[in-house]
Amino acid sequence: MTTTAPPTPGVQLLEVSPEYAGQRIDNFLLARLKGVPKTLIYRILRKGEVRVNKGRIKPEYKLQAGDIVRVPPVRVPERDEPVPLAQGLLQRLEASIVYEDKALIVVNKPCGIAVHGGSGLNYGVIEAFRQLRPDCKELELVHRLDRDTSGLLMIAKKRSMLRHLHTALRGDGVDKRYMALVRGNWASSIKQIRAPLGKSNLRSGERMVEVDEEEGKESVTVFKVLRRFGDFATMIEAKPITGRTHQIRVHTLHAGHCIAGDTKYGDDDFSKEIRDLGGKRLFLHAYMLTVPLPDGGELKLQAPVDEMWAKTVERLSAPI
Repeated sequence: MTTTAPPTPGVQLLEVSPEYAGQRIDNFLLARLKGVPKTLIYRILRKGEVRVNKGRIKPEYKLQAGDIVRVPPVRVPERDEPVPLAQGLLQRLEASIVYEDKALIVVNKPCGIAVHGGSGLNYGVIEAFRQLRPDCKELELVHRLDRDTSGLLMIAKKRSMLRHLHTALRGDGVDKRYMALVRGNWASSIKQIRAPLGKSNLRSGERMVEVDEEEGKESVTVFKVLRRFGDFATMIEAKPITGRTHQIRVHTLHAGHCIAGDTKYGDDDFSKEIRDLGGKRLFLHAYMLTVPLPDGGELKLQAPVDEMWAKTVERLSAPI
């Protein structure tokens, strides 16, 4: 990518180099305009202020090598002026790394930390790692976890690794397993849920996902019982075959067994009982990950649950 016009705050003209061919324009801009709110990027796209080869484009437009992207003036923090993050948070995330090589970082993301800034947050995991690894100029999230979901999260240090893992995620090359504590006694016969999911907006403006047989996108999750706590709760393993937003949370609800601590799709009474045992979090954790590596090898990782989760389960299983 080369700049052929004055840098920000003026107009930028960016030439798309071959390695970015096929990337959506919105993702291209999000990666380049560090610190600019996502809402502003979508606004300048919607208003036609971003042009490709002098023409208007939609956010889903896929770039081609040689495209000239016109970016209007936007306020971008200087490269050496990132949003300063608390040392405590940076140290916590550094300590959460479970794997790192020259092209990939995998962290055991704590519950309550967003993967990226936006929606009123000026930082997330990716912003923190850009400060922790200032020499890695191509750091990008490979995938996402909800803010309140903990567990294994991949961050690519190189564009080639990002492309490799995105290809693997689109196929069936990546095996992601989650643990979830759900309400009630999960029947062993429920081994798979295939229920199409669609998004809807409530009057409050909150985005919800629900089963939509007519217009929803195909969504499949495979389940297995790990441990039972009488008729009160069950620890299950969930393996999403598709990767829809809130898929596991909505599929467990669809099966009649919502996840503990889920403020969006859960049961307040059940969550309160778990909270009374010390479990003040969403009980969904990405605990196992298997990914193919570019050299033909395979990376297998597991991430332990946090102390709050472990102690809550201990109290849950203690005799009354």
